[in-house]
Amino acid sequence: MTTGEDAPRSAPVAADRDVVPARAPMLEMIGVTKRFPGVLANDNVDFDVLPGEVHTLLGENGAGKSTLMKVLYGIYPPDEGQVRLDGRPVSISKPSDAIALGIGMVHQHFMLVQTLTVAENVALGIDSWHTVFTDLDAVSERIVELGERYGLRVNPEDEVWKLAVGERQRVEILKALFRDAHLLILDEPTAVLTPSEVDELFATLRQMTADGRGIVFISHKLREVLAISDRISVLRGGRMVGRADPKTAGREDLARLMVGRDVKLAPDKDTARPAEVLLDVADIDVRNDRGVLSMQGFSMQARAGEILGIAGVSGNGQRILAEAIAGLRPVEGGSITIAGIDVTNASPRQIRDTGFAYVPEERMRDGAVAEFTVAENLTLVDHRTGAYSNHGFLRLRSIDRHASRLIAEYAVKTPSNDTLVSTLSGGNIQKMILARELSTDPRVILAAQPTRGVDVGAAEYIHQRLIERRDAGAAIVVISEDLDEVMGLADRILVLYEAKVAGIVDAAVADRTQIGLLMAGSTTTDQGET
Repeated sequence: MTTGEDAPRSAPVAADRDVVPARAPMLEMIGVTKRFPGVLANDNVDFDVLPGEVHTLLGENGAGKSTLMKVLYGIYPPDEGQVRLDGRPVSISKPSDAIALGIGMVHQHFMLVQTLTVAENVALGIDSWHTVFTDLDAVSERIVELGERYGLRVNPEDEVWKLAVGERQRVEILKALFRDAHLLILDEPTAVLTPSEVDELFATLRQMTADGRGIVFISHKLREVLAISDRISVLRGGRMVGRADPKTAGREDLARLMVGRDVKLAPDKDTARPAEVLLDVADIDVRNDRGVLSMQGFSMQARAGEILGIAGVSGNGQRILAEAIAGLRPVEGGSITIAGIDVTNASPRQIRDTGFAYVPEERMRDGAVAEFTVAENLTLVDHRTGAYSNHGFLRLRSIDRHASRLIAEYAVKTPSNDTLVSTLSGGNIQKMILARELSTDPRVILAAQPTRGVDVGAAEYIHQRLIERRDAGAAIVVISEDLDEVMGLADRILVLYEAKVAGIVDAAVADRTQIGLLMAGSTTTDQGET
């Protein structure tokens, strides 16, 4: 069986001639090429979607998946190639054209107006003469209905800036469902769902395909890709390198196609040797963005030489907890101690000085400055030290040498030290942030969603770096909504539900069903260690 260019011979993939569909495609992208300065993002790509199928698009960060879909959605014009819908050429120069043609897209990086409510965001872009749709009460009712049906519950009256990351992604999904798109592009749609909610969403997607709708599914969760896909196409370096049959392919095969080499999907790690408590969160009370005391009497500990994984559905207190520990949210009761030093309500700088490192949940909002260069971002937290400044003037050569060392050490793919961070792929931005935070040799590391939206190759690298720091004696807390990540990386797993500890289990004996039930608030499962 033949493959695309450079695809591994052992992977269960098919050449294009073997997968020509019997039905006429509803979407055809033919010879699509898209260039940016210094980057060939899509190189003569062919892609199609049949009515009634889920066609998954796989690839590493920077492989060209999002660019290809943004061409389809009218965000980028193609430099070459053609788009056909139902057999006829179409010109899509802006997203409103795509929406009018029945194409919906759920973006990985949210396209929401922070100061508007959920209902107002969903109503945006709908023609004003559709009075039934621009009546916000009617919109809110429909949002509630869709939320209940698809397990994507969110308050229509909440302003978007108050929502957690996962809740914002739910709004994006609801926006597309609200418009009843015939062709739906889903970019990492399950990142914030429990296993049972993923099952419910997949059942809904199957209902949609049974009605003749087509779905483009983009995800790094290979287990889910194999479960939902009818066809799988793989991009690497902007080119289509192969197609895989989900009935016969395994996760290892897909990872090999994506990266071009064998990838360890579960990190290699020795048994943890936990020592003294380095992070002690004792009975803290914290308010959420609405001013409600949502976290009350919360306690947890992380020890030197261990990774404590925190699992839970987005919106159950993860962001509140992380910001309280990092000094970004006030604590109204209880205490937080790092390496024996009370840092309750201390400033972020004071907390960092205890040996604390923080990889935030939203890398582009809280972890990096998009308009700064890679070198500038790598010295953001240390630029005032004598190593990088002298009497208020930056020591540019020192900064450049420091950046070059970290870029090489952490395999950050960037054209130069002076490249703007906004032009990097998500995985490389994440590796850059990790390089900056770990370069200070911290004793306590808090990493929130460290591999969200990151391909398997970058995730493998990030996991290994965190394990190295654990083995060097750091206490590491990893907050993640990816069960595979938590179960593969953590030594202990703490499950959050409604900002409370639903249970703590030993990762060595953890069961996906057990963790999933705890994430959903079930009290009928054995909670293990408490």
